[in-house]
Amino acid sequence: MSRIGRLPITVPAGVELKIDGDVVSVKGAKGELTHTVASPIAVVLEENTVTVSRPNDERDSRSLHGLTRTLIENMIIGVTAGYEKKLEIHGTGYRVAAKGSNLEFALGFSHPVVVEAPEGIAFVVEGNTKITVSGINKQQVGEVSANIRKLRKPDPYKGKGVRYAGEIIRRKVGKAGK
Repeated sequence: MSRIGRLPITVPAGVELKIDGDVVSVKGAKGELTHTVASPIAVVLEENTVTVSRPNDERDSRSLHGLTRTLIENMIIGVTAGYEKKLEIHGTGYRVAAKGSNLEFALGFSHPVVVEAPEGIAFVVEGNTKITVSGINKQQVGEVSANIRKLRKPDPYKGKGVRYAGEIIRRKVGKAGK
């Protein structure tokens, strides 16, 4: 049995969870999320706990068991507390500015780079080198953060670029260090 998949999920007060066939929908203070559960997995709501079970020990069922439980738990956390990722910009002349709900980056290119906020994602700019990406969908927050980091990945020689807060860049010596 999956160690993660067999754990029950407690539904906190203020969160409304509905199971309609294969569709699990979670509604909370911050918004609403839905997820379609894959076919062999069964989700059952009893009072304030959700249990995820599988019918057999086939490879597909085992791989989906823990995944489904984690996705449902992430939806509950998302509608109650939300998710956020912090990014930092390092480098001379590198900066970011908020233009409405979008971001405008100056990353050493000949033009400014504009990143539009997808639906459900909010950007907060602190100073001109720190960005916070927040939302209720954990996957979407991570994907938007990764796409922003991809604009100018941290350079291993000088350390310039966009990085996650607290990320340590392994530096290389360069030509001079023999």
